[in-house]
Amino acid sequence: MTDVEDDFDDADDINRLVGALSRNVLTYLAKSIVEDPEAVVVEADEGRNSVTLRLHVAPDDMGRVIGRRGRVAQAIRTVVRAAGAKEGVNASVDIVD
Repeated sequence: MTDVEDDFDDADDINRLVGALSRNVLTYLAKSIVEDPEAVVVEADEGRNSVTLRLHVAPDDMGRVIGRRGRVAQAIRTVVRAAGAKEGVNASVDIVD
């Protein structure tokens, strides 16, 4: 590689969002489950090797996202945690009112 290509590779690593895959997976899952996908908002708090994702949905869709006895919420957390592990990030999900 040339020096210019090395500079671009380093820039990609610096500009990469921590937990981008986890965030995209959470957004996709949430919009697939709810009746009002326009109301889905995912906020991220990035740490060094971790990301905390806060999921906001419409009040009417809260039951769909949580599920009976929290089973849907737990499944969402598991899938998002696996997506985070794929990119080497500890991802957690909080479902916010």
